Amino acid sequence: MSKPLMAKATAVWLVDNTTLSFKQIGDFCGLHELEVQGIADGDVAAGVKGYDPVASHQLDPEEIRKGEASPTYKLRLKHNPAAEGEEKRRGPRYTPLSKRQDRPNAILWLVKFHPELPDAAIAKLVGTTKPTIASIRERTHWNIQNMQPIDPVALGLCRQTELDAAVQKAAKKAAANGEVMTDDERRKLVSTETSLSMSDEPRLPSSMAGLENFSLTRDEPKEAEPDLDADSFFNLPDRDEDEDGDR
Repeated sequence: MSKPLMAKATAVWLVDNTTLSFKQIGDFCGLHELEVQGIADGDVAAGVKGYDPVASHQLDPEEIRKGEASPTYKLRLKHNPAAEGEEKRRGPRYTPLSKRQDRPNAILWLVKFHPELPDAAIAKLVGTTKPTIASIRERTHWNIQNMQPIDPVALGLCRQTELDAAVQKAAKKAAANGEVMTDDERRKLVSTETSLSMSDEPRLPSSMAGLENFSLTRDEPKEAEPDLDADSFFNLPDRDEDEDGDR
């Protein structure tokens, strides 16, 4: 475990009960130094009750004394069996209340631009349920008329690396199953970095591949034209002779 349980509450307790520097507290709790300073100023974590890391057996008092004596000393977290596996998230992602209203728009974006993603992957990315995803896929959601597709990364519902990993996994699974994808789908299945580095040269659709040098006019056999020379145009029969012959 890289940080203590209830990291922000632990930082509040350390700010109130020790003389440790903001950087020491931030390194120990996994917070930025400026965020710890905001806690000390009352701008961050207002109303959060401090959590004693010594009483919870996550930090030895000796570590605090060493840290107060030397500003460069880094506090070492005490092993706590109860906190093992905290960093490993299982099941659907938890979505804050302030962002839950944006989940349908994110699901619509994923369904529209990454239809190859299974429902389980979408549910894991944005923290939703399979019935909700199915209703949006089938356009039976009660608010489908007012929804707009929005990138879940832009909404802060997932990280770009997580989205790229899910897309790459879907690509490998599709290739293993022998599914045929269009050129647009293949372009969507690459990571963001790869997609940005790809050239923007126009390409023919895959259905027209090999027709670059195809002539629009069909080469048909032509009738042999008679050999004509210049004299044939000037040695025309006399008009009077033609009239006599008609008579």
